[in-house]
Amino acid sequence: MSTETLVLTWEELNGHVEALAVQIQVLPDAQRPDAILAISRGGLVPGAMLAYRLGIRDLLIAVAEHYDASGRRPAPTITRMPSDESLKGRSILIVDEVWESGRTLALVAERARAAGATVRTAVVHHKPGKSEVPGAPDFFAALADGWITYPYKGGE
Repeated sequence: MSTETLVLTWEELNGHVEALAVQIQVLPDAQRPDAILAISRGGLVPGAMLAYRLGIRDLLIAVAEHYDASGRRPAPTITRMPSDESLKGRSILIVDEVWESGRTLALVAERARAAGATVRTAVVHHKPGKSEVPGAPDFFAALADGWITYPYKGGE
């Protein structure tokens, strides 16, 4: 793993999302998700791509922020979450682009579980050396250390 900036192409992203889909498709039917909860903004594109590959039509969105224009906030915040009713009793796959600190994904997962959902998590990249929460994503396509620029983020 390199700490240099990784600039991902659309083709590479497509390959990573396909790798995630393969991991999830081997789950027994009873364990497969019936909805995807994409974390805005970074998880929207991989979440939608994954929904197509898995044949999932229900794509939910959580709006969470851990970074803003001035940098990293002390803690992630959720500004929008699907209703408890839309999560209760469902098998939800929460998708984000990267697990760095893991705090944003853990917070969204905690809220979904509190609403009564069965939760699994998936990210394109996992940065285990930077994680600040116990555990790891259930599914990830690749490991990374440094900054990653995804093709849908432009010059960020």
